[in-house]
Amino acid sequence: MKRSILKSVLFASATALLFASCENESDYNAPSSGSVRPYVIAATVTMSNNSTPVLLNAESLENGTISPVNQGLVTDAASYWVFHGTDYLYGLTYNDGNAGLTRSYVMGNDYSIIERSREYAINRFTTYGIYNDYIITTSTGNAPAEWADANGYLPKMLLVSLLDTKAETYTSNATDRKYLSENFLGNGEYVTLAGFQQRGDKLFAAAVPMGLSQYGAATDGGRYVKYPDLVKTEDGGSNSSSYKKGELQWTQYPNECHIAIFDDAMLGSKKIISTDRMSYASGRNKSQYYQMIWATENEDIYVFSPSYAKTMTDNRQQTTLPAAVMRINAGEEKFDDDFYVNIEQLSGGRSFMRSWYMGNNCFLLQMYDAPFALGGKALNALSLAVFDVVNATFEYITGLPETLSAFGKAPYIENGFAYMPVTTTDGYPAIYKIDPESATATKGAVVEVSSLDGVGKLLP
Repeated sequence: MKRSILKSVLFASATALLFASCENESDYNAPSSGSVRPYVIAATVTMSNNSTPVLLNAESLENGTISPVNQGLVTDAASYWVFHGTDYLYGLTYNDGNAGLTRSYVMGNDYSIIERSREYAINRFTTYGIYNDYIITTSTGNAPAEWADANGYLPKMLLVSLLDTKAETYTSNATDRKYLSENFLGNGEYVTLAGFQQRGDKLFAAAVPMGLSQYGAATDGGRYVKYPDLVKTEDGGSNSSSYKKGELQWTQYPNECHIAIFDDAMLGSKKIISTDRMSYASGRNKSQYYQMIWATENEDIYVFSPSYAKTMTDNRQQTTLPAAVMRINAGEEKFDDDFYVNIEQLSGGRSFMRSWYMGNNCFLLQMYDAPFALGGKALNALSLAVFDVVNATFEYITGLPETLSAFGKAPYIENGFAYMPVTTTDGYPAIYKIDPESATATKGAVVEVSSLDGVGKLLP
């Protein structure tokens, strides 16, 4: 047995969690005869200060109540739930900088959710994406010890994990110098990647400059250091903002946006395209770098910049450019200088933390509640907006609950609508249907759990 069935949880006057074991995967949350339940909801049930992750499935996201009573596959906790089309679901675990365990799931012919047999300890990751049969995760970390310079400083490299969804295998890079992240853009700084967008056989990713590592700052006696007083004189910081003596933390080039175009999923040979009309194309939250590059049906790629560098403490590292979007036309590998939209101007001065493509040239933006303050960070991002790239129109979504406290980490997109998990301070969380044409949110299925962590669709 790998998991147990969540048999009873969260009645209206919930008093207990009861688990019943099972002997084989075919017994998992067996639905009633003839029940077609393709929608999968990753949720967390909390009782008596104990939290239990569970996968539930339902016939619809637009109405009704989804209860974990007598159904639900208990799982390991995951940082992100990633659906590979309607075939596979992966639970990616960040695990605070260390390797995290990853499992995957499929839908059985009887619409029971089945855990697959393999488990992987993948590299630490700060972004992820999809390329053909692969789920890709990357982060930037230290290269092997033998690559150290004369000072003993280690260069930074891209740590790549490839999960082959069909073959159910995992591979990663470890000792190949082509993955060096140092001087990635030719300015001495190392980068991290944010998001992946496939177009044809090519893979597009935002390259986010991170400043100078100890290795980069010491190169050729400091040739890449523009501002010597920004070089750290001692170790400090914490978590994702920690630094070492000799580093120059955060980029010296905040008014630039760079996109790396790779030939394949292993990020081998690359081409860099750049613009100085907007800042780097990544949403950020702690150590995570969110995707801001999306392809439309005709293969145009839209690149969004939230101008997060406005929050940097030193004014030399603050961008002076507004949150904006530009385009890479279908069949081209350069920015289209004729397409530029100042989203900050349209939104009333506010920026966005996340973006998703909904189809029909419309994008969903998770908006910050207030403009960025120089040297400070916006605390909340509790509103949504729809942006139409053809008409260059922006409109805030109405109909969300006043007691909203959190969104899910990603919506499910189907038929031009977005289905967004919404948690409130009163009552159970629910799925809200976002209509881009009317810019409205309508309450759909209510889920009797403590939080919604992901939503999507799996087919047998």
